[in-house]
Amino acid sequence: MQENTADLVGIPLRIVLIIAVLVVIRWVARRAISRIVQHVLQPAADDSAAQSPRSSGRGPLVLHRDRSRAPQRREQRARTIGAVLSSAVTIILSLLGVAMVLDQVGIALGPLLASAGVVGLAIGFGAQSLVADYLSGLLIMIEDQYGVGDSVDLGEAVGEVEHIGLRLTHVRDLNGGLWHIRNGEILRVRNDSQDWARAVLDVPVAYEADLDVVHRVLEDTGKALRQDQAFADMLLEEPAVWGVQSLDADGVVVRIAVKTVPLQQWAVTRELRRRVKTALDEAGIDIHFSQRTIRLRTDDTDHDPVPTRG
Repeated sequence: MQENTADLVGIPLRIVLIIAVLVVIRWVARRAISRIVQHVLQPAADDSAAQSPRSSGRGPLVLHRDRSRAPQRREQRARTIGAVLSSAVTIILSLLGVAMVLDQVGIALGPLLASAGVVGLAIGFGAQSLVADYLSGLLIMIEDQYGVGDSVDLGEAVGEVEHIGLRLTHVRDLNGGLWHIRNGEILRVRNDSQDWARAVLDVPVAYEADLDVVHRVLEDTGKALRQDQAFADMLLEEPAVWGVQSLDADGVVVRIAVKTVPLQQWAVTRELRRRVKTALDEAGIDIHFSQRTIRLRTDDTDHDPVPTRG
């Protein structure tokens, strides 16, 4: 009788004690994860404040936003990984608590664990793609392959990343279509938004053109672009004329290139193309065009070939 009374009192007390200990462990673990996340977010906040737009009016505001995207990406990664770790701690401690409580009430864990193993194996086979999606999403965030706002090429989906989850990535293409890509299906990524980009312009000129003059015109045009206040902050270095890129059938192709901040390479290329066209016209240098010879033939006579522009 006394033994039964002790069990009736002792088992609930032990269960309460187990639950209390697990709750404390969960609180300590989540607190530690939160501190780690805050430690990661603090430099991100400092970088964002240091790189915020100034009131000097120099350069477009979009440039400052692009330069501050690295701290934002770090913040997103830290928060997501912190949430995943907190959820994992909660699940592990919950399963451990259930097992310990069942052991206290006298329920054998062996058959339950065996049954759970069989069920887990069946679910694992049926949800392989789902598990692959979650693991791939976690690795994408840990490795910082891309972030929200990045311009990426994921194969068929090319555009701007709007959302990253553990299972899906959302990409908005140039035409406005929203792509939903499972992370497990992403085999390779081209990211045009990390660290720096490069604006590359191939300029075709006629064979008769003086290449030294062409080189000088392109170099002067690049320097003028660098000195323009509207574009100076977009360029990370002086534009460089790389030289003759190829000898085509109709002309010579000369290449000029410059490093830019991420996502500004296309704007720089468009402006550089406009300035190069104007500078070549002023220097009297012709941009080459494709030429074809058409021979007109009738039943009676042959006419001379008529050159045309293609």
